[in-house]
Amino acid sequence: MAKKKKKVSGTFDKHQLYEAAVQAVDVDLPLFQRVFKKVSKRPMKTIREDFCGTAQFAAEWVRLGKNHEAWGIDLDKPTLDWAKQYRIGPLSEDEKARVHLVHENVLNVTGPKVDLVAALNFSYSVFKDRKTLLEYFTRVRESLVDDGVFIVDVWGGPTSMQITSDKRDVAECEDIYGGKIPAFKYEWDQSYFNAVDNHIVCHIHFKLPGQQKIKKAFTYDWRLWGLPELRDVMIDAGFISVDAWFDGWDEDEEDTDGNYQPVTEYEEMDAWVGYLVATKK
Repeated sequence: MAKKKKKVSGTFDKHQLYEAAVQAVDVDLPLFQRVFKKVSKRPMKTIREDFCGTAQFAAEWVRLGKNHEAWGIDLDKPTLDWAKQYRIGPLSEDEKARVHLVHENVLNVTGPKVDLVAALNFSYSVFKDRKTLLEYFTRVRESLVDDGVFIVDVWGGPTSMQITSDKRDVAECEDIYGGKIPAFKYEWDQSYFNAVDNHIVCHIHFKLPGQQKIKKAFTYDWRLWGLPELRDVMIDAGFISVDAWFDGWDEDEEDTDGNYQPVTEYEEMDAWVGYLVATKK
C-alpha cells in the first residue's frame, strides 16, 4: 500500500517559498564580502540590491554588522510592502534604521554611493535591448564609490535555450528569522524561447504536500543575455575590468563544489550559473 503524503497545515506565502527555493543569502553575502575584499582591499560596509524583492539580502546584511547599511530597490510595491512587514519589521530599531527600501525604477537611481551593487537572480534580464541595459549599467557605475564593485549572476548552457522544465524537491528549512518552511516541490518552467532575439519566458510553480499547486507563482519575461555580451556592455558602461567567477567541480559528489574563483576558461555544461564582478576603478 502506498504511503499517504503528509498534508501541510497552514498557508505559506509565495515569497517565503521563493526565498527557500531560489535565494541563498547565506552563500551570496560571505562570497560577496570575500570578492570585495579581494578587489578593493578593504571590508565592504554599504550595499544595494537592485530588483530586491523581499529584501532578505538587505535584512541579513544589516544583521551581520553594526556598521552595515543596505538599500533595496524594487518597482513592485506589493512585494516591497511584504518585505517591510516580514523581513524588515522583525529587525531591531537600530537595524531598521540601516535599511532603506525604495519603490523606484532602477534606471532612475544613482545614489547614495555604496560599496557594492548587486543584481541577482538574473533580474537585469528584464532589459531586452542593449541601449537600455547599457543605461542601467552606467547608472550602477555612477552609484558606486571609487573602489566599488558591481556583481550580477549569469546563466547559460544549451538547456537555457530550450523549452524545458526542471523540478526538484526543496527540503524543510528555516527563513532568516528561524521560521519553519516545510518541504515542498519547486518547478522552473521555461515555456518559450525565440532564438532570433533570445526572448525567453519562464515561470515558477510550487507544490506543498496536500495542497493545490501554485501555478505561475512568478513569471519572467526576459532576454537571455550571453556572458560575453554582458561583459562588453559593462566595459562600455565604464567599468575598468569584468571578471567571471565560477565554482569548481567535485568528482565525488558529481556536483559543483561552491568554491567560487575568478576564471578565464570554464568547461561547457548543459547548464551553468556563475557571477560577473565589475570594478569601477
